[in-house]
Amino acid sequence: MSLVRSIATVSGFTLISRLLGFARDIMIAAMLGAGGMADAFFVAFKFPNLFRRLFGEGAFNAAFVPLLAGDIEKRGIDVAREFAARAMSMLVLITGFLVAIIEITMPWAMHVFAPGFAEDPEKFALAVELSRITFPYLAFISAVALMSGVLNTLHRYAAAAGAPIILNICLIGALLGLTPMTETPAHALSWGVAIAGVAQFICLVIACKRAGFAIKWQLPKIDDRVKLLGKRMIPGMIGAGVYQLNLLIDTMLASLVSDGAVSWLYYADRVHQLPLGVIGIAIGTALLPTLSRQLQGSDPKIAMYSQNRGIEIALLLTLPSAIALGVMGIPIINVLFERGAFGTSETLMTGMALTIFAFGLPASVLVKVLAPGFFAREDTKTPIRIGITAMVINIALIVALMPAFGHLGIAAATSTSVWINALSLGWILHKRGDLVFDNRLKRRVPRILLSSVLMGVALWFAITWLWQNDALSITRIITMAGLVCGGLLVYAITAQLCGATSFSELKTTLKRGKTV
Repeated sequence: MSLVRSIATVSGFTLISRLLGFARDIMIAAMLGAGGMADAFFVAFKFPNLFRRLFGEGAFNAAFVPLLAGDIEKRGIDVAREFAARAMSMLVLITGFLVAIIEITMPWAMHVFAPGFAEDPEKFALAVELSRITFPYLAFISAVALMSGVLNTLHRYAAAAGAPIILNICLIGALLGLTPMTETPAHALSWGVAIAGVAQFICLVIACKRAGFAIKWQLPKIDDRVKLLGKRMIPGMIGAGVYQLNLLIDTMLASLVSDGAVSWLYYADRVHQLPLGVIGIAIGTALLPTLSRQLQGSDPKIAMYSQNRGIEIALLLTLPSAIALGVMGIPIINVLFERGAFGTSETLMTGMALTIFAFGLPASVLVKVLAPGFFAREDTKTPIRIGITAMVINIALIVALMPAFGHLGIAAATSTSVWINALSLGWILHKRGDLVFDNRLKRRVPRILLSSVLMGVALWFAITWLWQNDALSITRIITMAGLVCGGLLVYAITAQLCGATSFSELKTTLKRGKTV
């Protein structure tokens, strides 16, 4: 399967998941608003997700996929299946132990995760209670991450990419069906998270069996390959998860700003996560196993070509998305969330944060695209050094900016630090000779930027003329749909005319499966 088709598969399922996620968040905003109850749930939701992204998806897949790809290419499918089974048993043991420890120490952990909640005993107690419901999700979703890595290495992307859809369906179902039976809507959502973990696990077990790679349970056993996996996971926990650690720091410090600050940043980040998930995570997901298997082959130049095309596709889709979100931040939040308990002031605070997050979007995507260049070469140490530097800068900037700019200072610090992360990754790869920009990439990047700026200017004038914050809801929805479609049309035309891309080339690639 070509890289473009692989990315398209992951992007398609991710887009469905993100759209369902927006439907979920619209319902949460209407029922919970952006106050204390919403803050408590979002912290409870982020708690297991942080560990999932650091431990299950980030660190584990960064170390696991290259090793599994090497086994498949050089040692055969049976050896690879045995390695996956041993890795699964150790992962379940470790995450199960972690869940048990955190459940016991949750009140103390909450003082670290959201220290500002301690000033409001009721909100603090609610956050602890909800987090105890959601945290077992970690054990199930970590196993899902391993099975997703297996399927991606086999170039079977659909089931793994579709797993997050189950989460959103469960949360929407819980909000509608469990709310009347629970103490608050936040309790219903928390139980929805726990149920989703079990459902995703079952679906991925079935998918692995259908792919001919059933992972049989066995007692935990540590051999040389498992030791090597664990050794490579340690730096990967920070290197692959620096962005999530930045979000943790943001949440901790946002809890000190004001009531609602955690929610403003959450809703803004949810919109920012749409292009990041559909583009960045999709490219990174497809690129890691592709590079891993290509580097195990006889011609490493193919891997260099794939890396260039990954960067090209990322910028082609991300630069216009960033400019559009920057220009339309407040109108987007107005359409998506301003209803029920989510009012005008919440829209303004969230929309301004979204505009600032948009500045860092291209960098966030480039991190996802560049990191596989290290992981596929079995180097998980370099990203940790870069990650630590970016985190220190992020914390310093937050401390400097938060007193004057509140939650907007936190958003600005996050965007700046992620640019430092991305540029550092690219520079080191280039210095090593592992990333050499080809003529096609050099020619197209300036044209992509020009096309994106022209689209942004067109959107700015259109918003100035057409947008009204207080118009009827249906009018605002129609206007926003028109703005989005118009922006896409302007960008498509200018990109084609400027030579930023060739749609006939893309059509041929998708149809024939050519490696582009």
